[in-house]
Amino acid sequence: MLFWINAAQLVLYIGLLALLGQGVLYIIAGARRESNFVYQLFQVLNKPWVGAARWIAPRQVAEQHVPVVAFCVMAVLYLAVTLGKIEYCIGVGLEACR
Repeated sequence: MLFWINAAQLVLYIGLLALLGQGVLYIIAGARRESNFVYQLFQVLNKPWVGAARWIAPRQVAEQHVPVVAFCVMAVLYLAVTLGKIEYCIGVGLEACR
């Protein structure tokens, strides 16, 4: 069970860092960000998360704000998984969670 909790936490963590990196490059690179290789790599990594956020977000949310929605949803999920891991480790004993 701990393996699956750690795997979910890792997938969310990688997605959060990729979205954060894409946001930083969005600010730094400016209008030339579409030709930036690293920005394009982040777009590929974030495609599933942004697609899911687009699906759950209302139509009034602008297209440029969908990655922010994805980041917020993923942050909440990461927090929930982390709290679940804490609860699991307390339940089975801290020695079993090493």
